[in-house]
Amino acid sequence: MASSLLEAVDIKAPTAVSWALWEDVERWPTFLSHVKHVQSIDAKTFAWQLSLPGADKSFVAELTEVVPQERIAWRTTEGVHHAGVVTFHRLSDTESRVTLQIEYDPQGFVEHLGALTNLDSALANYDLGEFQRRAERAAGARGAQE
Repeated sequence: MASSLLEAVDIKAPTAVSWALWEDVERWPTFLSHVKHVQSIDAKTFAWQLSLPGADKSFVAELTEVVPQERIAWRTTEGVHHAGVVTFHRLSDTESRVTLQIEYDPQGFVEHLGALTNLDSALANYDLGEFQRRAERAAGARGAQE
């Protein structure tokens, strides 16, 4: 049975700042708590290592769509099956909204429990909060330089 999650966060930072932080896939472990390592295989393909409650997972994912300052989409090609998209929305010159949508197939008891209890959504919210803090710090530093 497939599961999905949809989470969003409003950020006091321009879309360009939010995009710059998210577009470098190898930086995702700095704000996604469950992502331990991302290694580039080529320009569109990455090997991932995750550490989730009760399980470590590895998979290979490819970027399926990149529209600068609008969206980044991916899907797995090996290992855990999932696909996702992050979209960037301009709210004003100084604010943006980042939306994360993931479709996945929970495997095993822990992943099914996480989907049933919304632990996966809580983890996504935590990670988006960390992303928000980093983006707002980056926007503040950028504003101080201008």
